[in-house]
Amino acid sequence: MKRKAHSQAESHKPHKKKFKTSLGDEDAKKKFRKGLFDKDVLDKYTKGYAKSTPYKHSVIHELIDDTLLRTVREEIKDNVSFTPKETDIYKIHQSGDLANLDGLDDEALAKLPSLLALRDAMYSQAFRDYVAHITGCGPLSGRKTDMAINVYTPGCYLLCHDDVIGSRKVSYILYLTDPDIPWKAEWGGALRLFPVRTIKGKDGEVARTPAPDVSKIIPPAWNQLSFFAVQPGESFHDVEEVYHAESKKQLEKEGGRVRMAISGWFHIPQIGEDGYVEGAEEKLAKNSGLMQLQGNPDQYDLPQLKPVKVEQPQSSSQEEFDEADLEFLLKYMTPTYLTPDTLEQVTEQFEEFSTITLPNLLGKKFAKRLRDYVVAQESSPLPEDSAKIEKGPWRVAKPPHKHRYLYLQADSSKKNGASKEDSSPIKELLEEFLPSPQFRRWLQIATGSVVESHDFIARRFRHGKDYTLATGHEGKPRLEMTIGITPTSGWGGAEDEDEDEDEAAAEEEQSKSNGKGKSKGKAPKKSSKKEPEKEEPIEVGGHEVYMAGDDDANEDAAIYKSGNDDDNILFFEAVSWNNMSLVLRDSGALKFVKYISQKAPGDRWDISGTFEVEELDDDDEDGNQANGEGVLDDTEEEWNGFPSSSDSDSD
Repeated sequence: MKRKAHSQAESHKPHKKKFKTSLGDEDAKKKFRKGLFDKDVLDKYTKGYAKSTPYKHSVIHELIDDTLLRTVREEIKDNVSFTPKETDIYKIHQSGDLANLDGLDDEALAKLPSLLALRDAMYSQAFRDYVAHITGCGPLSGRKTDMAINVYTPGCYLLCHDDVIGSRKVSYILYLTDPDIPWKAEWGGALRLFPVRTIKGKDGEVARTPAPDVSKIIPPAWNQLSFFAVQPGESFHDVEEVYHAESKKQLEKEGGRVRMAISGWFHIPQIGEDGYVEGAEEKLAKNSGLMQLQGNPDQYDLPQLKPVKVEQPQSSSQEEFDEADLEFLLKYMTPTYLTPDTLEQVTEQFEEFSTITLPNLLGKKFAKRLRDYVVAQESSPLPEDSAKIEKGPWRVAKPPHKHRYLYLQADSSKKNGASKEDSSPIKELLEEFLPSPQFRRWLQIATGSVVESHDFIARRFRHGKDYTLATGHEGKPRLEMTIGITPTSGWGGAEDEDEDEDEAAAEEEQSKSNGKGKSKGKAPKKSSKKEPEKEEPIEVGGHEVYMAGDDDANEDAAIYKSGNDDDNILFFEAVSWNNMSLVLRDSGALKFVKYISQKAPGDRWDISGTFEVEELDDDDEDGNQANGEGVLDDTEEEWNGFPSSSDSDSD
């Protein structure tokens, strides 16, 4: 599935009005810095572009006349509105397409004269020829303008993609950061380029796929232009998260860390322009698709599913559990979930909603051992380099334009030379508890399904690095499981709300107890200290999201937040400790784990499971949702499982 990165195509329908720049070469050149168009300067950039790695790109400092660009920045700040937009792949604030400036009335246009002049200069014949000479990409269109203003504030980012859509030829970004407060590299926001691995298959076919680690980092700078020719399967890049400051005071001192930029693309010539070739756009799209598929790069994606088939699948009932089975399950599970009444409630809720969240699934003793292990692992420093990480049992999920995280499969530790003595509670879950026939029978009762196969994987999403992008599911409905085993708090989920409520209740109780024994008639003194204002909670990501797929090819189905609209989320699971969620997933439903901010309190840890299940007969489906065995419908209310019992063996 081809994922779209942020572009003007996502925020509006194509602008049909023809635009033709009226700037002549000499007028256009005056908008740029003096000497930019000198032959020796052009030759220097051309030679630098040819030698650049990991793929050809260029960086031009002080591109635009400084006075003009400062005026542009002020016009934008005073007159341009931005829409917050969030998908699986990015979080940004975006303006409309600047091609639409031509459609503004005279009064509105009068407020943006410098911005209009900049756009016309960027798409002038003089500058298009300049870019074409450096990149060697051939003629570029002056009529098809494709640019917008994007603002990245702390917490914003754009994940890995190659920019290959339609007739794009050159991708560029012109920074409008604060000219008087130089951007610091440690603030993030850099354009980062990924090297591409070339893999030769057994059939001799060569596939190209991006490596998981970036090899070129280009921090933002005032009036800096970065650009490169769009190359299918090669021009992979991302925009590093703009990192949060340590405090509000520090953020204000640094000008807010506002990464403002004009970004967009130059396209191939359109009808009536010099260099136009009939059918070139269609040919470009076809060749792009072929290049992306060459050598079947999907076969090198990691991790690969490793489903284990169940011999003679059949339904289960509680009567099947003997004493030995219950003893085995009690080694791992909270006793509450093994009682007939509770299990019956779970079954009823799952049959109604096709999804359920069960808190405190793991029993107290095993959960403590697991928590201690995860905390110890997270406190140990990790190498930055993926190759060094993979010297141990954990592997790095790849390619990064689909996902990136650390994972452990049941047999991956054996491949890396780990011995049987290198056991851990996570491996015990993967290799003993979850694949056991006892757990499978319990799961079948809980969900009213018949399991045909199972596949489990442990995942660790590093904060400031990892994510999964939206992927669909084709075929019959399947059962999916996630057990949250993240020991840190402060992720903004229900657990944090419960902790806040507990703290407030404890403070109130303490206040009451402090009031006892005081002499009559004397009220406790009020503190003269002013209570500090509570800062707005920071969204740090890490949540798992299910969404309905979109049949409209022009829309990005994974847009789950635009302004205040997030109604299209079907199921949302925050980062948690010892919670198990089960979802019966329909064909076409999208799923992703949101990028985890560097500001997160730690890494996200979970166990992910996939179960192929028997399809119900038509007669059995009559009692289910109108839209089939699907994920939670957005009109339904999610059931959040059972409260922890004071006498149960759980945390």
